[in-house]
Amino acid sequence: MNIPSTMPRLKGYRFPREVIAYAVWAYHRFALSTADAEDLLAARGVVVSRETIRKWVNRFGAHFAGCIRRDRPDAVDKWHLDEVVIPINGRKYWLWRAVDASGDVLDILVQAQRNAKAARRFLARLINRFGEARVVITDKLRSYFKPIRDLVPRADHRAHKGLNNMIEGSHRPTRKREKLMGRFKSPQQAQRFLAAHDQINTVFRPRRFQLSAISYRHARADAFDLWQSYTAEMTA
Repeated sequence: MNIPSTMPRLKGYRFPREVIAYAVWAYHRFALSTADAEDLLAARGVVVSRETIRKWVNRFGAHFAGCIRRDRPDAVDKWHLDEVVIPINGRKYWLWRAVDASGDVLDILVQAQRNAKAARRFLARLINRFGEARVVITDKLRSYFKPIRDLVPRADHRAHKGLNNMIEGSHRPTRKREKLMGRFKSPQQAQRFLAAHDQINTVFRPRRFQLSAISYRHARADAFDLWQSYTAEMTA
């Protein structure tokens, strides 16, 4: 099939960049496996293996996530922090996640520990990227207390499980993808995948219940325009 392309092809790639970008978008936007993405492309006349799609996702997911992080507006200075266990190869790892008051994921970090050292590492990473928060909301895990007191002494630290429902809900897509993927294979794979997955979903999953139908359609159209511009920036 002759696939029309409005952009120059990527050097060394057989398919146009629009096809690659579509596969990456579909894989992250919906709860798809690479086999599902393969069938979705086949229905549109694009015959490609699931292994190729996996390589596209690994290679270009980071590109799109980086573009989204670069262009996102300043984060709200009220942060919600939480951690959830993810089993990898029979060991327990912890996925540390931070969202702002708008529900947008600020950052994630997969770590082997759930102690003060791990909390400090994650918090320092957030401060380095977004500056100091005005309010930090966590559950009652004691590991947060000293790092927050040391690194953001002026922040209002609210340790109450009931206040953190927003971030508790943000773990659900991770659980869904984890189940579909048959668990993550390594901490590096989990970090690479989730760092891209959360950023892409930030753009394509606005908090729909807060928007009218017209506003949601405008937000979706803006997201597609952004994706098109990021597709044009892809490099081999």
